[in-house]
Amino acid sequence: MPDDEFRVRFERVVMPHLDAAYNLARWLTRDAHDAEDVVQEAMLRAYRYFRALRGASARPWLLTIVRRSFYEWLTANRPAEIDRNFDQDLLGSQADRTTVGPEQVALRRAENATLAEAIAALPVGFREVLILRELEELSYKEIAHIVDIPIGTVMSRLARARGLLQKSPLLESVRGSAAGGER
Repeated sequence: MPDDEFRVRFERVVMPHLDAAYNLARWLTRDAHDAEDVVQEAMLRAYRYFRALRGASARPWLLTIVRRSFYEWLTANRPAEIDRNFDQDLLGSQADRTTVGPEQVALRRAENATLAEAIAALPVGFREVLILRELEELSYKEIAHIVDIPIGTVMSRLARARGLLQKSPLLESVRGSAAGGER
């Protein structure tokens, strides 16, 4: 396949999943700049090995490469403290500002920030399956393929991640405000 045709095919098949790749890298690294580095390395690898993609969905294939790139980055860098600042948009559920007041918007933002912090505090093995399932909406089978573990292990890790979130002291204020109801 000529280089121009190869590049066009890569852009058509893989590039639509760039946001998902960055989202996964951002949650795994917990830092925007580190996520960019991981995604850049992953995209170079994806381009290099694109000819090997046969009939499979490009999204799980690319996310597998992102995950592997993250673990190699983690081994090489081992940062002492990872930044826990997150953009509110990463959680994907923004308040509709036309139907709720500023107090509700502020409360939801605070709850989203607290949830993001609780997710970031999860061990990476639990965090990655939670992000792949809940934010990327991948099937258990796709997650099992990406993470290279049995489907039962995916389900177990997902259940444990959700359980850890439920028990997280970071979410006490969120649970308290939900139990108290809106005024």
